[in-house]
Amino acid sequence: MNNNAILEIANLYRELRDKKDALNAELKELQEQIYQTEKVLSEEMINNEVQKFTLDGYTYYLNTRTKASPFAEFKKEVYQWLKDNGYGDLVYETVNANSFSAFISKDLLAETDELPKELQGKINIYEQISVGVRKSR
Repeated sequence: MNNNAILEIANLYRELRDKKDALNAELKELQEQIYQTEKVLSEEMINNEVQKFTLDGYTYYLNTRTKASPFAEFKKEVYQWLKDNGYGDLVYETVNANSFSAFISKDLLAETDELPKELQGKINIYEQISVGVRKSR
């Protein structure tokens, strides 16, 4: 492959990334508009005591869901209560994938390039190659 081909592919790559960024910004704005419009519509339906209506072949209806999450300072206590009272299957222990990868790379593999024996064969480690792009100064 010659340098011209690389430059053409790099230009296409940058254009695609720029388009993706623009679409993501547009999507974010659209999601906010949808959220605000839904909020106003639901308030109007409640104020006018309308549970549902049909317009142009679409049925619009009020839908109420209860959402709950423990306050951060009580998370451990709430999780323990769930476990103690037979609801332990609701509790999941997770580790952030990026933080875990950084820990493995910078802490465990930094000096020896080998995992501790207890972890060998239990962790999938691979290199991911990508192309970074930034605006030149």
